[in-house]
Amino acid sequence: MADAAFSPSLTAGSRLKGVAAIWREADMIQRMAMVLALILVAAAILAPLVAPFSPEQQSLIARLRPPLGFDRYRDGYLLGTDELGRDVLSRTLYGLRLTLALAVIGASIGLVVGGFLGILAGLIGGIFEDIVMGAVDTQIAIPFTLIALLILSIFGSSMEVMVLVLGVHGWEQSARIVRGEVRKLTQMPFIEAARSAGASGPRIAFKHILPNVVSPLVVQFTLSLSNIVLLESTLSFLGLGVQPPTATLGAMVGIGRDYMPTAPWIVVAPALMILLITFAVQILGDWLRDRTDVRLRAR
Repeated sequence: MADAAFSPSLTAGSRLKGVAAIWREADMIQRMAMVLALILVAAAILAPLVAPFSPEQQSLIARLRPPLGFDRYRDGYLLGTDELGRDVLSRTLYGLRLTLALAVIGASIGLVVGGFLGILAGLIGGIFEDIVMGAVDTQIAIPFTLIALLILSIFGSSMEVMVLVLGVHGWEQSARIVRGEVRKLTQMPFIEAARSAGASGPRIAFKHILPNVVSPLVVQFTLSLSNIVLLESTLSFLGLGVQPPTATLGAMVGIGRDYMPTAPWIVVAPALMILLITFAVQILGDWLRDRTDVRLRAR
């Protein structure tokens, strides 16, 4: 009874010790990336509570007002207003929320689809592998922006289509990397030993192969996350991303480009958010790769 009563606190204490150990092992840049990532995620989640205005609330009287510290600043609009008098800070917070959601969902879809097909192609081989790698080579040979433009021009720019487009992006890289790792791993002695011991194909895939491909998948996920943020920005810049008045970081940059000479603050805030997201994701991706790579831990 005593052990059961104290087990929750012991579990919480061990978790805190684990977090403290991770913090001690990280260098200064990695700690900065961790703190920055937590701030960005918290700002995205709490956007409805933190944002001073609705992202779609307009005030034409207050249009193109500069941020705090400049002439013509209007109380309450800390980062200024855009061409329709909407609060830039509020739109940036909501844009961060939607951009991060789209990036995580799109990168996750690409990772799962590409990783699954890569593992199957490496294990099954034959015609199935040729089909998968043929599709991979085809997508690599064609600039993905053209593929995205084709899909969006046919099916429209709805949120569902955007998720589909972002999910298709990057799957070929995951499939290619995982397939190469699987082909290499299947020649290793421990895989031969598992087969000799009578291990089934699914057991070999999940027990012996999957842990060894986690590291490249983590790196690919972080790369995809950053690339999807930039892809969304590119599509929104071209007017084919999430449609107004919905705010995303890319859409804000795309719309604000026409006002750069007179109202650069419209672009600076969302562009800075994109830069911070990319920085945090890349640093944490390298850190996660080092921690999840079983080959590095074995040294």
